[in-house]
Amino acid sequence: MSVWALGLNHTTAPLDLRGRFAFALDQLPPTLQSLRKSYGSTPHPQGHPEIEAAIISTCNRTEIYCAADRMALEHTVDWLAESGGVAPSLLRSHAYTLHDQEVARHAFRVASGLDSMVLGEAQILGQMKDAVRAAETAGALGSTLNQLFQRSFAVAKEVRTATEIGAHSISMAAASVRLASQLFEDLKQTRVLFVGAGEMIDLAVTHFAAKEPKSITIANRTLERGEKLASRFGGEAMRLADLPGRMAEFDIVVSCTASTLPLIGLGAVERALKVRKHRPMFMVDLAVPRDIEPEVKALEDVYLYTVDDLAQVVQQGQASRQAAVAEAEVIIDAGVQSFMHWLDQRGTVPLIQQLNAQAEDWRAAELARARKLLAKGEPVDAVLEAMARGLTQKMLHGALAELHAGDAQARQQTAQTVSRLFLRKER
Repeated sequence: MSVWALGLNHTTAPLDLRGRFAFALDQLPPTLQSLRKSYGSTPHPQGHPEIEAAIISTCNRTEIYCAADRMALEHTVDWLAESGGVAPSLLRSHAYTLHDQEVARHAFRVASGLDSMVLGEAQILGQMKDAVRAAETAGALGSTLNQLFQRSFAVAKEVRTATEIGAHSISMAAASVRLASQLFEDLKQTRVLFVGAGEMIDLAVTHFAAKEPKSITIANRTLERGEKLASRFGGEAMRLADLPGRMAEFDIVVSCTASTLPLIGLGAVERALKVRKHRPMFMVDLAVPRDIEPEVKALEDVYLYTVDDLAQVVQQGQASRQAAVAEAEVIIDAGVQSFMHWLDQRGTVPLIQQLNAQAEDWRAAELARARKLLAKGEPVDAVLEAMARGLTQKMLHGALAELHAGDAQARQQTAQTVSRLFLRKER
């Protein structure tokens, strides 16, 4: 069984390129079905997929994990390039490809927060679990990838329990608050707008609410969901369609939605600035693809930050956690070795199944023969003796035939193997 992965992240690809390969959670099942169909994958009679696949897509990374009898890495590259509308050569120049042991090590490091922009952050673990559930829903997750991800989760739990890798980590939300505090002398005098109502916005609202701003507003496509989040912080909710007309009310705008196109355009921000008489606006775009048009950053009175812009802020304090990283890598090494041992053993599964099937055929044949003899009135002891002898002969026939075949060297090797298999002493 081969395992491979293809990915691009915040260290290998710019934001706009990553945006081409971003998949919302509800897009993962149909996307996985499309990917597997491109391989010509069909389920085995036992229900296991020929090609196992899972996709992890966050604001910082998109990664495809696959497992099959034969590796098809180049096909994976071509499929992803086509899905993002770019040339395969461009994708390869910004992507990383992994196989077998490298895949396990990478998955374990990602789950443990060692490969994140925010070292030790825990959000990625939940995102990986969501991705696994989506793969299960799509029927794309077989025993190999299931083992890979379940072991990833176990390793991540051990890393967080046994090390200080998550201590003092600075999240994107916390970094946003820190930057906003540098622009506004007192955040209690600011009005804050959050666009979206997902997990990242939930985290951002929590951080900003701790600074007790003058008002908190949630703009969301689904008003009910926005109201639910706003009610937890004493805020108000509004429809996304009302955003252009109310933009000028807010000093701080934090956006993170699953929209494939920008929701906040240059014109809307320019009009808001005129109404505000050019009082500054602090804007954070945590979405991939972008929620805010990049041209907004050029406006004189706007301070716009994307997820990539926040990288330098969240990197602060990483040096103090390098000892924890070393401890985490030891745990990951042990997890990789364990997974590879399991994967190697999987190679013998077909042979084991064949041996069990052959033994079952022998058992059924001798049992049927014994029943016929008993029906004819043969003594029970004689029938049992014949059944035991028949099973013994069937089990030894192949080994005995090999011992009498071939040249002297071949017979010697066969003798050693047969001795090891059949003459083991019970301990």
